[in-house]
Amino acid sequence: MEIAIGMPNSIRGTTGGQLLDWARRAEAAGFSSLASIGAVSYPTYEELTVFAAAGAVTERIRFLSNVLIAPARSAAELAKQAATVHELTGGRLTLGLGVGWRASDYALTGRDHATRGALFDRQLADLRRAWAGEALAEGTRPPAPETGVGPVPVLIGGNTDAAIRRTVEHGVGWTAGGLPPEATAPFVDRVRAAWQDAGREGSPRIVALNYFGLGDTEERSRGYLLDYYAAMGDEAAQYIAGSAHRSPEAIREVIAGFEAIGVDELVLDPTVSDPDQVELLAEDALP
Repeated sequence: MEIAIGMPNSIRGTTGGQLLDWARRAEAAGFSSLASIGAVSYPTYEELTVFAAAGAVTERIRFLSNVLIAPARSAAELAKQAATVHELTGGRLTLGLGVGWRASDYALTGRDHATRGALFDRQLADLRRAWAGEALAEGTRPPAPETGVGPVPVLIGGNTDAAIRRTVEHGVGWTAGGLPPEATAPFVDRVRAAWQDAGREGSPRIVALNYFGLGDTEERSRGYLLDYYAAMGDEAAQYIAGSAHRSPEAIREVIAGFEAIGVDELVLDPTVSDPDQVELLAEDALP
């Protein structure tokens, strides 16, 4: 199982210099990917822009949006943005996409939260068409640039029947949210069964995310997660804040748990933005 590390693009107070330093350190440490979370309605750094900058200071490490709230953007804009980053980074981008849960993301971008599922279905088909060089509307030209690195791989996020269908129809695999291994395993089995039933070749790529915060950072770590997930309500935010792994033992235990259920890549997402967290995690998580 590969071990990825998140970018602190969603942690308030992070600087541009810290983001680039984090990317350099993550590559030097040997992590497989740099991942992002994001919400339009929370003061985060926009993930694809961060990836473009991180790609300029790295050579090997991959990039994964985990997840980007796709229906809050137009298909044409997203196709163009993603293809640009994919080309600039030499084919290192994977788009993890989902519909999200914040109605405010849709209010701020002038899109309908109630119909986000239908919007997402159309968008996934349009992304594929755009990357194949097709126009998306009569009388227009293709929105995405021609690249030498091929279409952008897509992972689907979400824990619904629709997420499984979208994974099989449009994705290279599925990405899990911040649940523990025992809660993730049943859905992983469903995704794999649907993939096989649909006659897709090979196996779906399975990615999972959990949070971490190492060293003397628990107060800051909990504060960030409580703030980021405040819109879910106090009980849910408290659960997520308490689920972050804050010791070497906890890190090793969760890695073993996800490896046991056959996850291909585990993203450990930061809750504090000090770049020293990269080396602290590497000591506990990487061989």
